[in-house]
Amino acid sequence: MIITVTPNPSVDRTVFVDALPRGAVIRSRRSRSEPSGKGVNVALALRAHGHDVVAVLPVGGAVGSQIMTMLDTADIPLITVPIDGDIRSNVSLVEPDGTVTKINEAGPALSPAEARALAVAALEKADGASWLAGCGSLPAGLPEDFYAQLTADAHRRGVKVAVDSSGAALRAALPAGPDLVKPNAHELAEVVERPLKTFGDVVDAATVLRERGARSVLASLGADGAILVDDDGVHHGIAPVTRVVSAVGAGDALLAGFLAAGGSGVDALRTALTWGAAAVQHEGTLFSAADPGVTVTVDDVIDRARPLAEPA
Repeated sequence: MIITVTPNPSVDRTVFVDALPRGAVIRSRRSRSEPSGKGVNVALALRAHGHDVVAVLPVGGAVGSQIMTMLDTADIPLITVPIDGDIRSNVSLVEPDGTVTKINEAGPALSPAEARALAVAALEKADGASWLAGCGSLPAGLPEDFYAQLTADAHRRGVKVAVDSSGAALRAALPAGPDLVKPNAHELAEVVERPLKTFGDVVDAATVLRERGARSVLASLGADGAILVDDDGVHHGIAPVTRVVSAVGAGDALLAGFLAAGGSGVDALRTALTWGAAAVQHEGTLFSAADPGVTVTVDDVIDRARPLAEPA
């Protein structure tokens, strides 16, 4: 079983538009609403592929009731922490070429009691779990070291920990020794405080995160696939798709696939890329099972000078 913890969940409304001219009145072709937040997305991807998962999240207000109904419909087992605030609603604007513009609300402020309750709930089912994944931003009221504390507590129970966050929350988690961190290129650049323009830059930045405590780093690179840096070395993998429908949740599907396949090594990287490739070919985050026909290429010989398609 895998436990996902989403401190700042949301209901995401995805609006599909033909173009996104600034300052204009834009008419959408269609839209959809879905449960979201990084950990929620990981749970949805795992459940779509038949894996046991429990999603832990705070809920409050009308949006909290809505996300619980959505996750119940998606057959996601839940541990919820009631809060006084209303969880956030986010908007994603998707253009025909797959470009996504996201507008994320900050989310509620949790009281000290609510913050403690969330930490307790995250470990409620930890005994016997294979992984605990702490995912996403931290709402106001949670300390920057929330994921660090979660990592230490889970490790005392013999549970491996993955952290998929950014900024101060990711920096603070590193000294606790998470078994895996999964930044994208921009999150990786933010932590090491330097731009990433080449594959070599990504490898060097991932090495810095390992030096600071992360046991392995899975860097998601969009069209460039992903780079895994761990005790066995450096591996780059890619799973090209002919048409990107939406990149929403693709990194979360990548993490879910990696954890589902054991959370380490080249085989897990292959599964991760397969799930990520499936995600970008579908709308939104209510994932369907990955297409086994996706061609995945993994190589441990990396052209360090190769420029990133999306520099960070």
